[in-house]
Amino acid sequence: MKSTKPRVVNCPQCGIPTPYSPLNEFRPFCSERCKMIDLGRWAAEDYRVPGAPIDETADPHVGE
Repeated sequence: MKSTKPRVVNCPQCGIPTPYSPLNEFRPFCSERCKMIDLGRWAAEDYRVPGAPIDETADPHVGE
């Protein structure tokens, strides 16, 4: 019988090795603190998905 040892990944926030399994409610993070720090960075727009700049003055309904 093969043991089902959970995969271990580094926390994307602090780098601490942490189990990536359903038993880790904060996965892939090691803790709620690291998860909230990452969420805050997304909310502050520190992370961005690359793409062309958006013209916010354009009418979004043009071309429908």
